[in-house]
Amino acid sequence: MRLKLVIFDVDGTLVDSQGLIVEAMDLAFTGEGLTPPARQATLGIVGLSLDAAIFKLYPEGAPDLRARLVEGYKAGYMQRRAALGVAQSSPFFEGARETLMRLNTREDVVLGVATGKSRRGLDKLIEGHDLKGVFVTTQVSDDHPSKPHPSMIETALAEAGVAAQDAVMIGDTSYDMDMAAAAGVTGIGVDWGYHPNAELRAAQKIVASFQELEDTLTGIWEHQ
Repeated sequence: MRLKLVIFDVDGTLVDSQGLIVEAMDLAFTGEGLTPPARQATLGIVGLSLDAAIFKLYPEGAPDLRARLVEGYKAGYMQRRAALGVAQSSPFFEGARETLMRLNTREDVVLGVATGKSRRGLDKLIEGHDLKGVFVTTQVSDDHPSKPHPSMIETALAEAGVAAQDAVMIGDTSYDMDMAAAAGVTGIGVDWGYHPNAELRAAQKIVASFQELEDTLTGIWEHQ
């Protein structure tokens, strides 16, 4: 039996945290007396590590100002998450939990995460959604270069003991799909996230639901 690794992005793929992300970014910029980025601009950086995201949104800012924006975002995010709770601030997309649970029961499949979140942020989400023990490998921005660098996937493969040809990366952004391509794993894009389908050029398949995702995985594995 060949072990298979399914790696998930988080924001925009498993959970819909766009309201929380946009509000936190608005708070960070207004806190520095700046005009917040447009909503679509903020959603366009989801998946990047926070320092890379801020640089992309405000490249003309001095380094110390960008550092304050990073801290302002973190503070605003934690404040709003605490006020709303994880289930309300980052709810599952329809079918996400059920798919995770079904995949988790398979003896030939292990699950992982590769996210631009911090370790603290991911741990809070896993705790809030009662996902402890579901993922055998969790890769976060604290420990790696920002996506689309392949470091997160390469480390996940090593930790899970799975070869690249037996792994898939599932995500909603071009950063996820470019990372998958750079790591030599199959990239599956989802169309309910924060980047339009046209930007998921490196994806080998784009799915429109978690049921279609499960069917796609079955098809891939049947031909291995």
